[in-house]
Amino acid sequence: MNLDGKTAIVAGGGRDIGRACVMRLARAGANVGINYLRSTDGAESAVREIEAAGGRAFAMQGDMTRPDEARAFADRAAGQFGAIHVVMPVVGGLLARKPFAEMTLEHWNAVLAVNVTAAMLVAQAALPHMSEGGAIVNFASQASRDGGGGGAMAYGAAKGAVMTMTRGLARELAPRIRVNAVCPGMIDTDFHNVFTKPEVRKAVAGNTPLKREGTPEDVAELAVFLASDAAAFITGACMDINGGTLFS
Repeated sequence: MNLDGKTAIVAGGGRDIGRACVMRLARAGANVGINYLRSTDGAESAVREIEAAGGRAFAMQGDMTRPDEARAFADRAAGQFGAIHVVMPVVGGLLARKPFAEMTLEHWNAVLAVNVTAAMLVAQAALPHMSEGGAIVNFASQASRDGGGGGAMAYGAAKGAVMTMTRGLARELAPRIRVNAVCPGMIDTDFHNVFTKPEVRKAVAGNTPLKREGTPEDVAELAVFLASDAAAFITGACMDINGGTLFS
């Protein structure tokens, strides 16, 4: 996968899957703009590693649920590196496990904002700067197919919306820009460190045909493939990456 001379922006690029995508994009030759909200150390260390290897990158703090901050991030990438070729909105999260009977409107709105609205705003902010042949890679989840685990209904619904948004954008932006999504299952990230009990993680990994959790790097490989010319005839796809726990 060769992205020499191209520019990619990764929202939520300071940790876990987002940071793995940043580093894989850089290894493919892309200039990388990294957005983060709280993961300062991860984002800044990624910039140092990329620059030490001869690449170009910057890190910029910002809340991607705010239109002005999403625009500022995209505008900086375009101003510093030129046209934007790849957009990866990796922002998102469960926030908290809330059973439906205990769901508040504030929680529902917050989950949709960070998972759906942020992805929309990042792509919309980048669009004026994107050249023909560009690619948007969204991040859904296995929860968007199976509804999520206990207390994760809002998250599953939000990621389902990301899948539908992906299909709609693939039609609307074709043929100039391709739009796809990845749907990770159990991946070894802080998401599961915080929200999933160790015994549940062990059981899920043991019942997975490949007998392990995925890694952020596994997901990054798929995401960068979808962003590259190697996937030039793929658009509107929502690709599972879960070690075989769910077939769709």
